[in-house]
Amino acid sequence: MRGRPKISLVLSKTEREELVALTLRRKTAQAMALRARIVLACADPMDNDDVAARQRVKPKTVGKWRARFVEHRLDGLLDAPQSGAPRTIDDTRVDSVIAKTLEGAPAGATHWSTRTMASAAELSQTAVSRIWRAFGLQPHPC
Repeated sequence: MRGRPKISLVLSKTEREELVALTLRRKTAQAMALRARIVLACADPMDNDDVAARQRVKPKTVGKWRARFVEHRLDGLLDAPQSGAPRTIDDTRVDSVIAKTLEGAPAGATHWSTRTMASAAELSQTAVSRIWRAFGLQPHPC
């Protein structure tokens, strides 16, 4: 074996089945399927360089996913949270929009529009639209 000693990676039967399912499922994101294939190959007694050559990635990538899997198991294969701007609308305002949407209609109208809700909740029309989309709300009659 070349290089530093590798972290031992042993899969349980259920973990192996779930990883194989990730690689075969059509709806699995390609990045997740690749990570699952890397971990499955690492479970066999293979060198990181050999796994990297087989999966067409760099050995550093194999080492990263091996270590993350050993530390966090299947949860380690998920994407890490990305940095970004902090939320400007807190949960109480989101709850307020949802409650207003579900509890009734504005005065003189049959249903809420994004504009009327935005003015009532003192938010932007885009923010109201995103909240409704996130929670699957359709305030107009079907």
